[in-house]
Amino acid sequence: MNRIVILVFLVAVIFSGCEKDDICSENTSTTPRLIIDFYDLTNPTLTKNVTNLGILGEGLNTVILFNGVSKIQIPLDITRDISKYQFILNYENSNPAFINSDQLQFDYTRNNVYVSRACGYKTLFTLDATNPFTQTDSESLDGLWMKNITVLQSNISNENETHLSISF
Repeated sequence: MNRIVILVFLVAVIFSGCEKDDICSENTSTTPRLIIDFYDLTNPTLTKNVTNLGILGEGLNTVILFNGVSKIQIPLDITRDISKYQFILNYENSNPAFINSDQLQFDYTRNNVYVSRACGYKTLFTLDATNPFTQTDSESLDGLWMKNITVLQSNISNENETHLSISF
């Protein structure tokens, strides 16, 4: 009888130290990024590739570079209700006259949603209904290179759809 009690006790001690492995799967939806498609200004139904587009977030020192693509993804700030980015066309051009920089400020509300113990929370965004973005020119002499900006989807809850279109 003592052996059975000791065996049960040892098994209980061994299995009491086991924990469920909490690993967040790569397939789990996390905080979505803002999806932007670029279009030709003269024919708005055709996508247009951007060349040497550098994007610099406010307070950051690293430029995200996109080249030869018509669709980009950028993260929104999960700690504030605004994100400011500088969109620099022809970023790596050796001639400064060809570099054109516009600034976009995105205004939104945030909603933190619990995903799981392993993954934690994700943040969903809703662009402001009256003023989803503010566009300004970094240098007034070169003019705005982004001519038409349209919000296609104000709820940013996944990366399966385009949220913004920009014609240039």
